[in-house]
Amino acid sequence: MYNVQLERMREKLITLRSMDPNLDLFGAENHEYEMEPVWTQEDITQFEQNWRIKLPEEYKVWLLHMGTGGVGPYYGLENPNDGVYAVLGYDDELNAISDPFQFAEAWNWNYDWFDDSKKEEEWDVLEHEYLDPKWSAGMLRISDFGCAISLNLIVKGASYGEIWVDDRANRNGIYPDQYWGNTNRLHFLDWYELWLDRSIHQMHEQKQQSGANEV
Repeated sequence: MYNVQLERMREKLITLRSMDPNLDLFGAENHEYEMEPVWTQEDITQFEQNWRIKLPEEYKVWLLHMGTGGVGPYYGLENPNDGVYAVLGYDDELNAISDPFQFAEAWNWNYDWFDDSKKEEEWDVLEHEYLDPKWSAGMLRISDFGCAISLNLIVKGASYGEIWVDDRANRNGIYPDQYWGNTNRLHFLDWYELWLDRSIHQMHEQKQQSGANEV
């Protein structure tokens, strides 16, 4: 079912890698166009059983045939075993991945976070509640945008299979990913291929600009 799209994406990855020998693309210095080893079906089954979830089919196809992390949007794809944690790079707090995601539309709190009328202790309580993993339940982090913003695959509950952004660190809430101008709700393979297309276009533009500057 997904073979044609995967083959097309493999070709685009080869093209993008050949266009960026100096790793100029955002995040390329981090992933260096390398992909982590694939998983077996047994690996996927074990992961799903451990966290009481069912991974979206096209993401499982990716894990089986492409890789479990590495080259991808922003700073690259994260290994699923790392994406279960609430904070990138820290394995001391799990996200509530086994609980269902509860949103179908963008969510945020309507607070003025710069309101000086509240005491510091009050803000601490509010911030602790705002960052509670219950809001990001059912989200598997798959990419790091930087600035503490993460890209997530919904693996349980509402909006299953879609890519959502967790931007609570910057007080912007949780919302469907529309960074590349897309208006549709993106699922994993289309999200990744859109990144490939935009990255190839960006490298074309840089090459044209470089050529113009040399004239």
